[in-house]
Amino acid sequence: MAWYAYCIGEKQAFPELARHRKPIPLESVTGVSGNQVFLYPASDLAIVVSEHNPSEQFNQKAGVDHARVIADCFKHSTILPFRFGTVFQDDEGLRKSIRSNQRQFQCSLERLHGKTEMHLKIHVDSCCKDQIDKHISLDGTGKEYLSNLRESATRHRERQTRARAVCYQMHRMFSPLDEEVSCKMTESGKMLLDIAHLIDRKCVERYQNKYATTSAMMRECQMALSGPWPPYHFVQRLTRGAHAPSHTPAQTPAHAATPTHAAQLEPVLAAV
Repeated sequence: MAWYAYCIGEKQAFPELARHRKPIPLESVTGVSGNQVFLYPASDLAIVVSEHNPSEQFNQKAGVDHARVIADCFKHSTILPFRFGTVFQDDEGLRKSIRSNQRQFQCSLERLHGKTEMHLKIHVDSCCKDQIDKHISLDGTGKEYLSNLRESATRHRERQTRARAVCYQMHRMFSPLDEEVSCKMTESGKMLLDIAHLIDRKCVERYQNKYATTSAMMRECQMALSGPWPPYHFVQRLTRGAHAPSHTPAQTPAHAATPTHAAQLEPVLAAV
């Protein structure tokens, strides 16, 4: 029997597993394709899975269902999400993969216990936005080429400096336990900072209040907050570099990353 995998949780968080050594239904939870979700015991871990028909195709709804099951499990336990489309061909493949990485998974669960992820998106006007529309040609030769090259490098450094300054402000104001940051330029000439903060779950309300204060202060930036979420970005960091997968995950449709939180469908726990 093939298993579709959602996440790994703490066995102790699911008391119903204490008396069972075989998969048991997770009551009132359905997964991809409407299939019943099961708790699959593996030592001190609980693997959240559902039966899978290899002929079934994944679509946008499957991506939403995948994220929903993970969110449901996160209410009860610290979890390590599998990437969307992860399938184990049989029980032996599932057990082998868990055994091979068990110590790493347990260490990751311990590190992330009681933690959650908050997600900030910040649009920042570039400090050289008045020059964004000016075409910089790196063609030609001689002084013109070198001048354009220097101009392009200067603007790039200015943008990096501005992005670092805003990131430093966010770190100082929110004081997260850990953070992941990415930055890119948008077509409108603004910088988009994508910031994931790892915080204690008990501090969510305080974080939200701090966000309200910060967004009112920094009117030059357009800010958006989402969360709390399972710690997707930080699971990816912890599991990076582990052994190659023993199965082939299904291809994620390009449009499947459009549920409530796009990071829900990022390739986390790819080592499993």
